[in-house]
Amino acid sequence: MNVQPSLTTQAHAIISDYVNGNVIAIDATLGNGHDTLFLAKKIGTQGSLFGFDTQQKAVDSTRCRLENEELTDNIILYTLSHDQMATCIPEHFHGKVKVIMFNLGYLPGSDKSIITQVDTTLSALQQSITLLASPGILTIMAYPGHAGGDIETQQITRWCQQLNAECFDCQMIINAEKETAPRLFVIKKLAAFDC
Repeated sequence: MNVQPSLTTQAHAIISDYVNGNVIAIDATLGNGHDTLFLAKKIGTQGSLFGFDTQQKAVDSTRCRLENEELTDNIILYTLSHDQMATCIPEHFHGKVKVIMFNLGYLPGSDKSIITQVDTTLSALQQSITLLASPGILTIMAYPGHAGGDIETQQITRWCQQLNAECFDCQMIINAEKETAPRLFVIKKLAAFDC
């Protein structure tokens, strides 16, 4: 039986082509720090990594994970919503961020009623496409299987559909054939003129 790798594993594999040290990356939703740790290992000592989460527990968990791996240089974690990223990322980095990762929903092992919100997520995504370099990549893990997650996933799908196809290549990956299955959105900002 051919078992597909998890969507997270697939996201990391796709992103690896864009993160080869000395790049700027953003983890827009820290969670328990798995994506942050992945990015921290990839950017090396010359890169910069910014992370966002509204929950202090997520920030603390991520910081602990990074400290355990002795990966704290050039990493800034904010206890803020991801829709604040454009104001937090230094202006000279705007248009130069190679990778932005979103993992939506709720913090695993925590209060499931605290979830990402459609309005702040869409605002953060809109900011992301201006922060991204050309070429650059944005990944979004969305979970329609929980309360609020279905609407958020629908809105992200619509948002992707309205992006300029000359500037952005959008793909959605699903490992299971059911409506509640998680989805991985992969948005590549192309090296096209004036994107």
